[in-house]
Amino acid sequence: MRSIKEITVALKDAEEWQEWMSGIAEDERIGVQKAWLSWQKKQEKKHQLLQEHQAKVAFDLSYGGIDVLIAGVDEAGRGPLAGPVVTAAVILPTNSEALVGLNDSKQLSKDKRNAFAAVIKEHAISYFIHFQPAQQIDELNIYEATKQSMKASVESLSRKPDYVLVDAMTLPMAIPQDSIIKGDAKSLAIAAASILAKTARDDYMEQLDKDFPMYGFAQHAGYGTKQHLKALEEYGPTIHHRKSFEPIKSMFE
Repeated sequence: MRSIKEITVALKDAEEWQEWMSGIAEDERIGVQKAWLSWQKKQEKKHQLLQEHQAKVAFDLSYGGIDVLIAGVDEAGRGPLAGPVVTAAVILPTNSEALVGLNDSKQLSKDKRNAFAAVIKEHAISYFIHFQPAQQIDELNIYEATKQSMKASVESLSRKPDYVLVDAMTLPMAIPQDSIIKGDAKSLAIAAASILAKTARDDYMEQLDKDFPMYGFAQHAGYGTKQHLKALEEYGPTIHHRKSFEPIKSMFE
């Protein structure tokens, strides 16, 4: 009879059901049953992620099938008081098993977002990330600045898409498009764009933190946290702050 430790290790390493597992359910040892329950839960999670992935792929394929180039578009950073709004456009291949588990960037940890960003860049047919600076946001307003940034990211793709799926926005372009509410939860291409936009913006804000360490950009990414508001009161805004956003706007009146 195999020891509890041997079975536990074997189950941790097993990705699929194997013949030797057939008797485990009848093994009454508590340690074996705990390991078996853990393995079953892991398999259920894998199955759930695969189903969610297939649903996102099917959603994108519903816009024309495997021969149509679908670009997903999303943004990060519409709400912060400082830094750019960042948008991304991504065209993914139909064969995308490497992206199983890809989800809305807000649903993933920082490490998983960064890992997925690398995989997306490796497998994408084309992608582009656009940074819209605070000055443009102040000049245009955040909605228009985001829309123009999204348009620029699509038009900068190395391959022209046949169809564009945009997260809750309609873009001024001739390419056929659809605005998808909560698109990063429905479309694999939009979820990929969400990841690229979010990770690129976080990297940018971490670099900005090195130049302006007193504001804590690496901690709050420019959002109006208590720490950030206190720093604004003490040091005033930088050139990277959005002067059309409160409370910064009132500082210039």
